[in-house]
Amino acid sequence: MTMQGALKSSEQHRTRGAEFLTFTLAEETYGIDILRVQEIRGYDAVTRIANTPDFIKGVVNLRGVIVPIVDLRLKFKVGQATYHEFTVVIIINVADKVVGMVVDGVSDVVALSEEQIKPAPEFGSALDTRYLTGLGTVNDDMLILIDIEKLIASDEMQLMDRIAEA
Repeated sequence: MTMQGALKSSEQHRTRGAEFLTFTLAEETYGIDILRVQEIRGYDAVTRIANTPDFIKGVVNLRGVIVPIVDLRLKFKVGQATYHEFTVVIIINVADKVVGMVVDGVSDVVALSEEQIKPAPEFGSALDTRYLTGLGTVNDDMLILIDIEKLIASDEMQLMDRIAEA
């Protein structure tokens, strides 16, 4: 088994039999490891930071902690973001970083067994699947499982470290 194959196997094993917070972006349902979720809040005004990518909406002060706010709809390029009374911010804690993720709405917490999680399909360079851990099935519905650690550790998201320190 190659090193990449061993890593992929380890990642899949880590997500097997876990609970996921599900949320919507556009018409799709996504899931993140519930253990990474700190809290869920309504969307409030943010303080914009100059010269940041569009998907970084700005920062908020959350009980004395400066929290970067990322719009996942813009990050994943799934349409134009609109903000209304149902827009939600999921505050996550990953690798000692606190980040807010703007989503269209939070759905539920679902427990998925090993049999309900399939590996993310390989699309080559046509589609970026590096932030996906797999696809879950609940009844006949598909759930896109996000590897939130990889997303937060990605190069473009490292800008948030500098923003939070500013």
